[in-house]
Amino acid sequence: MTDPATGTPVPPIAIEAEPAAVTSRVSAAPVDLDDSFVARLRSACGEVLDGDAELAEAGRDWWPLAIVWALDGQVPHRPGVIARPRSTEEVAGVLAACHEARVPVTAAGGRSGVCGASVPLHGGVALDLTAMDGIVSVDSESLLLDVRAGTFGTWLESTLRAEHGLTLGHWPQSIDLSTVGGWLACRGAGQLSTRYGKIEDMVVGLDVVLADGRTVHTGGAPRAAVGPDLNQLFVGSEGTLGVITGARLRLHPAPAAERRAAFGFESFAAGLDACRRILRRGATPAVLRLYDSTEADGNFKTGARHLLLVLDEGDERIVDAAMAVVDDECAGAERLDDALVERWTEHRNDVSALEKAVRHGYVVDTMEIAAPWARCPAIYERTVAAIQGVEGALIASAHLSHSYPDGACLYFTFAGQPPTDGRDAFYVAAWDAGTRAVLAEGGALSHHHGVGLNRARFVREALGDAFDVLVSLKAALDPHGILNPGKLGLPDPFGEVAWP
Repeated sequence: MTDPATGTPVPPIAIEAEPAAVTSRVSAAPVDLDDSFVARLRSACGEVLDGDAELAEAGRDWWPLAIVWALDGQVPHRPGVIARPRSTEEVAGVLAACHEARVPVTAAGGRSGVCGASVPLHGGVALDLTAMDGIVSVDSESLLLDVRAGTFGTWLESTLRAEHGLTLGHWPQSIDLSTVGGWLACRGAGQLSTRYGKIEDMVVGLDVVLADGRTVHTGGAPRAAVGPDLNQLFVGSEGTLGVITGARLRLHPAPAAERRAAFGFESFAAGLDACRRILRRGATPAVLRLYDSTEADGNFKTGARHLLLVLDEGDERIVDAAMAVVDDECAGAERLDDALVERWTEHRNDVSALEKAVRHGYVVDTMEIAAPWARCPAIYERTVAAIQGVEGALIASAHLSHSYPDGACLYFTFAGQPPTDGRDAFYVAAWDAGTRAVLAEGGALSHHHGVGLNRARFVREALGDAFDVLVSLKAALDPHGILNPGKLGLPDPFGEVAWP
């Protein structure tokens, strides 16, 4: 879906308006860009775009509510211009210009995020990093990759396997649409994370441009005790503390063996407990996906069963040992056809159903959270019930998508079909109900989709007093507040954003 040399974002749905007529849906004061500033921007960056079609596309990502708005000829918010740098030096020049002129700048890669994180809320400069792509180097002996932030996932993984016999092991559903920088900025997770970890577990070092144009290099050693881990300061910061332009990431040998299994459980709680026991024994199969009966029957036609799909890959002896533990801990469940796993692998990245649902008048979204094992059953029951209790809700369901020794990610899905003038209200109500239920039961606000605009209103509550530490970091690293304003719930010097 992307050209590996000049990868560009893939839009989720056509905007139902001519480019010049596309308007901004989110109310936020735009920052005017005068001719002298644009001239300086052009001197700092070799490619600056201001065509209506480009500006409209740069004003949105894959946020499901924004997909609904596209049918009305609207995007969340258009930028003033787009800067498309080809080097860290050009990024530094753009940020220095924006810092001095007090112009907001919002970094973006594939724009595959689903929370509005890359939306330029106050216009300003949209910083498109997709021209900064490609592998810098591969250290096969140390299993280290040096890669540019704008590199798209599918090309990266196929190149690592074909030319080096290695894998990053990072397989998000958005792998065709997303970039390395986006994975890092939003603290993403791949579908094989139980074996390989999330992106924050893979990062060894970063190249980051700060708000004033200074470039810093973090990390680099296998482990270190030189103060706090500065890698983790920028991973997950969604472009609010600095712009990631390159990364050193951990690699693995391409897997030599693969095993699959499928099991049916009488209850979602029983399946959760089996997953917990598997991880407790030290087994880390790449995939443990537990679907409640609603999702299992909808996707796999398995009736009232709660379905667990298991897939592992790697060294043959390690895989065999892990799957033996799986068999032990699932001994009381019904063994199902392994072909169910193949059905998932064949369709796991297919997102075409989203556009079809939106065009038929449905409002749909997913809400992924993380929680300790002890809280997962209660969070599942309470959150599904809370969303189902929202007026207009048709369905609420969940699956477990990522597991760890101490807990797991629960991934909720909801859908409703409210009247046209009630779509936004239904969406906000569903998110409020589900999120309040999660936080009340001790769950984390997000596991891998991040915060962006959609979850910004919950961040202070989720972090408590630690939120003030984040605010202080923002003030120290970005004193003029130019980096991705309006996100992560941070103070916004450019004015109030009318959302929701």
